[in-house]
Amino acid sequence: MFMPKIRILEDRVANQIAAGEVVERPASVAKELIENSIDSGAAKIEVEFRNGGKSYLRVEDNGCGMGSDQALLSLERHATSKIRKAADLHEMLTFGFRGEALPSIASVSRFTMRSRSKDTKEGSEILVNGGKMIHMKECGMPLGTRIEVSHLFNSVPGRRKFLKTEVTEATHLIHLAKLYALAHPDITFSLMDESRTLFRSPGCRGLKERVREIFGRAFSDSLAPIHRETADFKIAGLVGLPGHSRSTRKEMIFFVNRRPVESKALAYAVLDAYHTYAPKGRFPPVILFLSIDPGLIDVNVHPAKKEIRFREEPKVRNFILESLLRKNEELAGEVRQKVSQVKLEKDILSEKLVPKMDARALELFKIKEKADSPNIVSDNNKPPSAKIYSPTDSSALLKNAHSSMSSNFIFTKLVGSRGDAESQWRFIDRPKGNLSLFSTSQGIVALHLRAAFERIRFEQLEDALEGRISSGSQRLLLPESIELDGIDKANLEKGTEGLRSLGFEIEEFGRNFYRLEGCPRWIELGQSMKFIVDFLDIAREQGGTMRIDFFAKEALARQVSSDTDDLHSFSDEATIRLADQLLNCRNPYSCPKGKPTYYEIPFRDFETRLKRNL
Repeated sequence: MFMPKIRILEDRVANQIAAGEVVERPASVAKELIENSIDSGAAKIEVEFRNGGKSYLRVEDNGCGMGSDQALLSLERHATSKIRKAADLHEMLTFGFRGEALPSIASVSRFTMRSRSKDTKEGSEILVNGGKMIHMKECGMPLGTRIEVSHLFNSVPGRRKFLKTEVTEATHLIHLAKLYALAHPDITFSLMDESRTLFRSPGCRGLKERVREIFGRAFSDSLAPIHRETADFKIAGLVGLPGHSRSTRKEMIFFVNRRPVESKALAYAVLDAYHTYAPKGRFPPVILFLSIDPGLIDVNVHPAKKEIRFREEPKVRNFILESLLRKNEELAGEVRQKVSQVKLEKDILSEKLVPKMDARALELFKIKEKADSPNIVSDNNKPPSAKIYSPTDSSALLKNAHSSMSSNFIFTKLVGSRGDAESQWRFIDRPKGNLSLFSTSQGIVALHLRAAFERIRFEQLEDALEGRISSGSQRLLLPESIELDGIDKANLEKGTEGLRSLGFEIEEFGRNFYRLEGCPRWIELGQSMKFIVDFLDIAREQGGTMRIDFFAKEALARQVSSDTDDLHSFSDEATIRLADQLLNCRNPYSCPKGKPTYYEIPFRDFETRLKRNL
């Protein structure tokens, strides 16, 4: 067999090979050019493309620009202004730093670059076709850089065959432009498909405003801000409100030091945090910005810099998980507070319920409540006192309903029967199985009773698990024994201390045998061994370190799902009580498995279908 001699490749061939790593599709070209524009300090970036970017792509900015010498040098391989030595890679805060992008793009397209810096009166134009220099000349040019890439992969037609349809390539390009617009809300971004403007967003004051500009008001309103900072990490951005989810991961967007990245560690942390807040198979919308010491990440692990590697990945993952869990609990609490009771009074003339006038407003406008006021009922010329009930105090509300009525002050309840006009939810019927229907002022609510019971039971057990309820242990009259294999035995030994802190008393009872002698008071006596078995099954599935809280909550979720198998039919009164308890939960929107507990059909949907007003 003949062995050819080794020789150095020509620069043109080497650039085309490098383009295979850097330039995958038109969106890859746009990514490199947009990053260079951001690094140049541009306040305005304009992107235009045709035929999905395959035939034409233009990126123009008003950054610092380049003189003729610098523009020519930028087309040489590994020519960069971002780094000088290898140690600079550990302090990298800019985007393009390897100096491969421009020569690689120019080697597989018809490449035109025009640029002018503030030190020169004329701009410079460079035309390269398939890696071959055509000309370099002076041109009229405002401050900044304009790069046009046409006939992508004209010098390597084999690569062009692997491009997707124009619609697919355009979709990738639009998504990428939106990512960088989100990462830099202070920069004015424009994106055009030929003469059609896809989006144009001026510099915004914050991320929320930029999201509204790009994705629309509906998507922006479904997000809530998040901010948390520790000594090592800082997280900011927007996260989905409880009850909002998406069918794909497209709206799970991550930035690390303002660099758009794809990270499995961040994605898994988000999914774990939304485990019981989003239905299984659906994904929460999040736009997260993680700030971290550049020395703790490797941005050079992927040729196109799409992925990064964390030096301390478990710490980053736990930080994201804890931050989102705290935020979800906070948001769930805010939602519960919004479902509050409104204080009403009965108008004597119309005999209708009307909102009670705030006494502070009366003082502000110098109005005094008088005993003979036609719509104020009072005794001894004093306004009747009224006790305000919290949403969670439904029993006290029912208990004092009669006394409230007697003083003509009525407090709205969360859930009531069909005739309770002051209730926010009014029970209609149970047409089938676990389906219950309620009417509200906005529409019809469809509630799944089993899902509601699972959520209520889960939060009761979760409260006990987290110490909100005493988790003292109770001795079993007849201890239960269990035989374990090597893996379960090792997991049990690692988790014994954690289980004991929860109230379980487990003792070794011979080789591979253990005996359960006590269990927490918050768990049913007959379910204690099943909880341990589920706990060990989850520990086996997860492997690695023992995460007591996570495994215990997973076991609780499995337990409450099985508890409902033996439920008997609910009466109307029990259904109303169950709905009231659900609305007082931290997360009333989904069951422990993440599936919806209820949804509301607005009256406007009925009007749309019936094509007339109700």
